[in-house]
Amino acid sequence: MAFRITVQQIMRALPSSDRAKATEFVDTFNVWAEKFQINTIARACHFISQVAHESGNFKYVEENLNYSAERLIVVFPRYFNKANVAAYARQPEKIANKVYANRMGNGSEASGDGWKYRGRGMIQLTGKSQYLAYQNSGFCNGQLIYHPEWLTKAPGHTKSAMWFWWKNGCNQLADLDHGDGKIGEDVVTKITRKVNGGTNGLSNRLYIYRRLKKEFGL
Repeated sequence: MAFRITVQQIMRALPSSDRAKATEFVDTFNVWAEKFQINTIARACHFISQVAHESGNFKYVEENLNYSAERLIVVFPRYFNKANVAAYARQPEKIANKVYANRMGNGSEASGDGWKYRGRGMIQLTGKSQYLAYQNSGFCNGQLIYHPEWLTKAPGHTKSAMWFWWKNGCNQLADLDHGDGKIGEDVVTKITRKVNGGTNGLSNRLYIYRRLKKEFGL
């Protein structure tokens, strides 16, 4: 029997979730879980905990770059200082084009690639290189680089996250979790580094994981 989850499980574990988006997530997950091998309780608990954190409990599928001047200097100190920050504050498109220019496969700030290929999806793909990698993976039905908005809609917002998870070996990390509390939480940390590149939001990811672990009986 195929591995399946329900909207009721999500809402019991994470009652502040956006029910409509959670439903889209569950529907897509159940279609693709076997293909991406997210087909055990441990794998599902870890995957959902990361996705729920990244999307604010299934509320957001697009990067928010509407930063104040003060936050820009804190979040992106490499790119902003007191001399230039006023020209970018509260201008998400300009901010994206600045901070994502000339990396991740993007062109210059003037190219507009930073904004066009900003983070989207339940686990946000960011940069032209990641968009192309998903487009060419065999799981994306069309030219994503011309239609980046597909990652904000079902099934793209969830299927792209499942592909990222599978491609980056997160199933194998989740398999280390056999229900032991300390080991499971160490696994959350390891997977967070794969998803985030660091450990931002780790305490919330752990909180969500514990809720899901209880709900799914891990």
